[in-house]
Amino acid sequence: MNARDPLTPTPVPSPRRAPRSDGAEARHRLLHTALRLFAQNGFAKTSIREIAREAGVNVSAISYYFGDKEGLYSATFNEPMGSDSNDLVAACNVPGQSLEATLRICMAAMIDPLKQGEIVRQCIQLHMREMLEPTSQWAKELERDIKGPHRAIVELLCRHLQVERADDDIHRLTFAITGLSMQLYVSQDFIEALRPSLLRTPRAIDTWADRLTGYAMALVQAETARRRQVAAEQRKKP
Repeated sequence: MNARDPLTPTPVPSPRRAPRSDGAEARHRLLHTALRLFAQNGFAKTSIREIAREAGVNVSAISYYFGDKEGLYSATFNEPMGSDSNDLVAACNVPGQSLEATLRICMAAMIDPLKQGEIVRQCIQLHMREMLEPTSQWAKELERDIKGPHRAIVELLCRHLQVERADDDIHRLTFAITGLSMQLYVSQDFIEALRPSLLRTPRAIDTWADRLTGYAMALVQAETARRRQVAAEQRKKP
């Protein structure tokens, strides 16, 4: 074996780096930068060049990861909060599951995104802007994330109340129940100003899910009692 030349520097091994995906990081930056800019400025006033510049990636990355500006805009509605309306629909159709257990799953799914903090604020701002300045995305959101879950809860309540066909009061009850969770999003700034501990931690948000389930059950019980009273009064009529 030949001796090593003492004048030749000893090679220094490169430090081991944890594996990472530059592609995933670039996509993540694009998605969250786009969410912030679309929420602040709207779809029409936000350019793909501005998004790419602030995300620190090449503008061609938008077409590579999202297809086009519309695809990126659509992704900002569906991905950042991590919620899936299909999960809520599925939860409403579990055979043998009690109404209370189902509502608990639904409430937890609806408010769990609040644990993400600022991202949720931007998402709510984006949805509000889309309602005021609608694009083609609004019709997609209405069908996938609003109509589907609403129908699922309507059908759940019909089964529980033994109503063959949903009437106006079933829909009123459904809006009242889902409104319990939506109020947290709309009133987030007020809650944090008046009682910040109510949203400060994941555990606090889990407590909300538990309480809202109880409130929802109370609404269902009130509607059940009202229907029984109406039925009794109708039986008394000659």
